[in-house]
Amino acid sequence: MKKFNIRKVLDGLTAASSSSSSSSATAQPGTPRENDVVQETLQSEHFQLCKTVRHGFPYQPSSMAFDPVQKILAIGTQSGALRLFGRAGVECYCQHESGAAVIQLQFLINEGALVSALADDSIHLWNLRQKIPAILHSLKFNRERITYCHLPFQSKWLYIGTERGNIHIVNVESFTLSGYVIMWNKAIELSTKTHPGPVVHISDNPMDEGKLLIGFECGVVVLWDLKCKKADYRYNYDEAIHSVDWHHEGKQFVCSHSDGTLTTWNVRAPAKPAQIITPHGKQPKDGKKPEPCKPILKVEYKTTRAGDPFHVLSGGLSYDTVGRRACLTVMHGKSTAVLEMDYPIVDFLTLCETPYPNDFQEPYAVVVLLEKDLVVIDLGQIGYPIFENPYPLTIHESPVTCCEYFADCPAELIPALYSVGSRQKRQGYSKKEWPISGGNWGQGTQSYPEIIITGHADGSIKFWDASAFMLQVLYKLKTAKVFERARGKEEKPSADIVEEDPFAIQTLSWCPESRMLCVAGVSAHVIAYRFSKQEVTTEEVQLLEVRMQGEFTDGDSPDPGGDQTPTQLTPGASSSPQESEPLAQPSTGSNSSDGPRDNIPCLQVRSSPLKQSPGYQVELVIQLVWVSGEPPQPITSLAINSSYGLVVFGNSSGLAVVDYLQKTLLLNMGTTELYSPSDPYQRQPRSPRKQRQPSGALGDSNDGSNTSEDRCKSPTSAKMSRKISSSSEKPDMDAKDNSFTRSRSSSVTSIDRESREAISAFHFCESYPRKNDSLISPCLLVGTTQGSVMMVALSLPPGGDQRLQQPVGISSCGTLVSLKGDILTMALLDSTGALLPPSYEPWYDPNASDEEKEKTRRRRPASPPSSQEGPDSQFAVLCSEKQAKVVAMPSHTRIYKHNITESSFVLRADVVQMAGANCIACFCANGHIMTLSLPSLRPLLDVNYLPLTDMRIARTFSFSNLGQALYLTSATEIQRITYSQETCDNLQEMLSELFTPVETPEAPNRGFFKGLFGGGAQSLDREDLFGETAAGKASRSLAQHIPGPGGMEGMKGAASGVVGDLARARIALDERGQKLGELEERTAAMMASADSFSKHAHDMMLKYKDKKWYQL
Repeated sequence: MKKFNIRKVLDGLTAASSSSSSSSATAQPGTPRENDVVQETLQSEHFQLCKTVRHGFPYQPSSMAFDPVQKILAIGTQSGALRLFGRAGVECYCQHESGAAVIQLQFLINEGALVSALADDSIHLWNLRQKIPAILHSLKFNRERITYCHLPFQSKWLYIGTERGNIHIVNVESFTLSGYVIMWNKAIELSTKTHPGPVVHISDNPMDEGKLLIGFECGVVVLWDLKCKKADYRYNYDEAIHSVDWHHEGKQFVCSHSDGTLTTWNVRAPAKPAQIITPHGKQPKDGKKPEPCKPILKVEYKTTRAGDPFHVLSGGLSYDTVGRRACLTVMHGKSTAVLEMDYPIVDFLTLCETPYPNDFQEPYAVVVLLEKDLVVIDLGQIGYPIFENPYPLTIHESPVTCCEYFADCPAELIPALYSVGSRQKRQGYSKKEWPISGGNWGQGTQSYPEIIITGHADGSIKFWDASAFMLQVLYKLKTAKVFERARGKEEKPSADIVEEDPFAIQTLSWCPESRMLCVAGVSAHVIAYRFSKQEVTTEEVQLLEVRMQGEFTDGDSPDPGGDQTPTQLTPGASSSPQESEPLAQPSTGSNSSDGPRDNIPCLQVRSSPLKQSPGYQVELVIQLVWVSGEPPQPITSLAINSSYGLVVFGNSSGLAVVDYLQKTLLLNMGTTELYSPSDPYQRQPRSPRKQRQPSGALGDSNDGSNTSEDRCKSPTSAKMSRKISSSSEKPDMDAKDNSFTRSRSSSVTSIDRESREAISAFHFCESYPRKNDSLISPCLLVGTTQGSVMMVALSLPPGGDQRLQQPVGISSCGTLVSLKGDILTMALLDSTGALLPPSYEPWYDPNASDEEKEKTRRRRPASPPSSQEGPDSQFAVLCSEKQAKVVAMPSHTRIYKHNITESSFVLRADVVQMAGANCIACFCANGHIMTLSLPSLRPLLDVNYLPLTDMRIARTFSFSNLGQALYLTSATEIQRITYSQETCDNLQEMLSELFTPVETPEAPNRGFFKGLFGGGAQSLDREDLFGETAAGKASRSLAQHIPGPGGMEGMKGAASGVVGDLARARIALDERGQKLGELEERTAAMMASADSFSKHAHDMMLKYKDKKWYQL
């Protein structure tokens, strides 16, 4: 969450700059200077970039720890990340700079600190008392590899076991090594000829801190007397050890082994185990040893006051359970419960009522960290139900394929989505509250609603409440319900062209005001949804099939049904769902083995009645069909407008406009036909592409290798950040239109690009359709991958019944302007520079009574008619992957132009609202995030945020209003960032607090007789043993101390705002107390020195008191 220094650009600099790499904001001759008219308020001071919060499941987790007093859970990952979780909404992310895997975590219980051990043999002390945790100290071992760490409760001495079998001791306050070392050759028997292997376990006897239990990998366990520096007992077993745990009375311990056995040892009887059991082994009848099982990777032994102890273990299944999922076994008395997990177990922890190891543990839950999930099991209820997880850890339930972010939504949206989503929750959870309940929420000032929508590979769409730096799933929509599912491999639809994830969401268009939703999938299907609070049963899903074939090849002939329409479309060319319904039947479409497929859709729409729950309900399904053996091209752009009742989508074959109210196809036009005949930018016709590839999703379907990333390369040169296109696992050598390869060149006139022009962007607006028009009317702006922007005029019939009966007229008006590279985004401003959003129809429940519909149903215009005197009353804002332009309407005069990048290309661009004004926000492939003012296109922010190392980031990056943005930083995590100076300034107050002052529970009562006869816990003054005075100094070459950036100075810098003032006051008190403590120590040392000097002086005086000078 570090902040970035931004290169602020002086306002007005662009007017003087005219080089190709900078802005060229020049007014055309004879045109008034528009920036004199439009007063811009945004300045570079309004912008600053910093990370805010990270949501989702920690990617590739490797270790876990829990603070039983603070009730905070920490998870470390293989990439060196730390994720900390408290109550719902309290979570924190931090990162080790080295990026090495976190192998172990240890809390300083109730101290607000955490020790992490990394695979690069370094240990770090994290300060959790500040909102953004920071490292206070680090220690890097040079000669030995760290394998295990143990920090006793309320101790400042950390035991570190190594691969060589030695144990070193670190003072966690100063992070210095003690001279006290337990060498492996002193710990094992002298007669042993082999090395015992790495240290796999360290723990002190719960009843005697002076006795340390050391487990070596080979199967040897040693009880070491710290004071006498010798081994008291040695316990030998033939099988390798994986873990060890004590009984709380310190008289017994249990070990788990590699052959699936558990051995229980009495401390004073090292000759043989008191008990050997194989929890999952089959017991032979003849009394022989049971068959060996898989290793028990971890065991925990927890006692209860009232009943039998618990043994909780992972692994240990018999070898004949091939293919069985990972299991956690809970043994309690005579009962054994085997709990199957969805993913392999990384680690587990048993949560207990007391932090003291020498008291009855009273376990109440088990936290199980899986490779892709976090499960908490309730040990207190019969059947061990799981707790309902309050964290947003299911982002990756199915791999994310697209992502959109909406800040400042209508206030009633989140309650509406929550009310329909709450009915989807599973039953059978534990009745108790979530046990990880530490921390406090931030005092955020951001009160506006924020919604994140994620599309997934299985065809599902999730709506998330992202307000106030939190994330909570609101509602889940399954789009695959509309289609027939293949029950087996033999029944797989023959027309299915996507082998894997045929329902994957490719792009979506959502209107928050009308709640209309439109999604496009990889099987060239589009579904329009309406939102309703009432359940309905749809007898027959409305289906419209569209044959998009672009330009004709020699072997093709125009279809008599009017697939290729003239520029001016007449109503007769539209088709109704009833007319196109038979196309889904094999009798109509050609799908025989001896002929090419034709008129066959990729998916079969279900024929049985569809029960639709409250929420999003299907309005219309649109499917593209095969054309003469060629599969339909992937949909590259999509838009819906509730005010006009239209859905528009495009691909490399052209664009189609559908009236979802009348369920008719209005326009099906090849890309080249959008250019008017007299247009100089007219392109040559080309044949459809010959290849179709399976879909790619953003999630990792395997062990985190890059194969899934390779699947995700875009097959068209459409905007990548908005679309998730399909690709094959093998790189397509022919497809040079991959966005990363093709855009390295600034040329936009290559033959390859000419032959594959696709539709890349749409924008519904109310503007002037043709040059020098005087009246505003509904329009559609169309952007292509060649950089052309075309205007299409829409002629809508009056509202009411006439809208459902009269046709919508459409006519192409030719090219408005041309830019370099793919068109990414388009918008319209009025003469004052205010944004003119597309018009919309307020939401009404489609299943409500007609009276209620009429109350709410009215068309809302985008803006009041312009009252400005003068020729131009609107500005069209157009942004491509290379440049941005502002064009005055209706004169079509270019007012401003800015070349965003020459060497790279823009992946995502959005026109966003910020601090009461508008700007263009851009994310470049070279990692730069930029903002440009509107309408003058002055650069306001340019930060080199992160190099684009992951295609996932490119496809999921999304800007939103009020300075918010996000992207998927891994297959399981969403990273949110802000480019707002105000949000950066208030970040400290908005973030949640991990540490809260809590009293440590009282130590267990020793009891009268134990106190009398000395049977209680034995304490040890570790300072006397491990301190420099007794143990001496450690070898300097063994480890290197590195002071962390998170000391007092770091905390001062991190703190700001009201909370910062409190933190600074607390730090000052700490510093003062620290200095007073140091002063007291120095004074005590000086007094001791003075006493010593006085004593020596007195002794000298007595010695020489009665002697003469010649006797001296």
